Amino acid sequence: MIVVTGATGNVGSALVRVLAEAGEKVTATSRNITEADVPDGVEHRKADLADAASLRPVFDGADALFLQSGGPSAHLLRTGEILAAAEKAGVGRVVLLSSLGVVTRPDSASHGVVLLAIEEAVRGSGLDWTILRPGNFASNSYAWVPSVRAERTVRAPFGDVALPTVDPRDIAEVAAAALREDGHAGRIHELTGPVPITPREQAEAIGAVLGEPVRFAELTPDEARAVMLNFMPADVAETTLAVLGAPTPAEQRVSPDVEKVLGRAPRTYADWVRAHVAAFR
Repeated sequence: MIVVTGATGNVGSALVRVLAEAGEKVTATSRNITEADVPDGVEHRKADLADAASLRPVFDGADALFLQSGGPSAHLLRTGEILAAAEKAGVGRVVLLSSLGVVTRPDSASHGVVLLAIEEAVRGSGLDWTILRPGNFASNSYAWVPSVRAERTVRAPFGDVALPTVDPRDIAEVAAAALREDGHAGRIHELTGPVPITPREQAEAIGAVLGEPVRFAELTPDEARAVMLNFMPADVAETTLAVLGAPTPAEQRVSPDVEKVLGRAPRTYADWVRAHVAAFR
């Protein structure tokens, strides 16, 4: 049985579907999960990554664990306690969803320091481990849904700075491979999309799928920061702005790892839009 934490998130929910479709027995868990959040036949259990005790009963009968790093709440993750409870229950394999920022932004508390400590706990756990380090998510575009629906406009900073945006479904499929197959233990997979794409080009891609123009309106960094502070801590917003506005060569590099693991090229940003276009209509 495979336990998927963060099972209502963009990666976790896709992973639950991939594993269920492959015939795996899955327990999906998050703080507020309900039966409506999972496919038929998938068990769901409420648990909190900040409370290792809540996860102990979830691990009963499990042999593999997908560990979501906690996103903006990563500093609350009780990684050592979670992994000890998993090992005690018989879990032998863990796949961690981390971030490329561990290596590209090592001095950032949100993207580097905290996630590196989580990675080190996983590597030192005694379990067979695999670490996934994705870059910029295509699903970050959900932040544009209100303005696209109301005004057919995307508002974002740094309109002509390109990043190889990754589809969460590709992350989920790589995670499923690492959870189900041998050969991934002790490996770190860096996950990106197939080509760098700018926010201006993303707006054009949304318009092309919708069949009508979507305008791009560039925000200043200060305007973007004010928006971000509505839903993320200040340190996360500052690092995110730095990545979006002044990416390092490593953050702009297209990684071969999705194709190496899955045997196909990563999905494009347009592929992601086509799969989720209903949100923008």
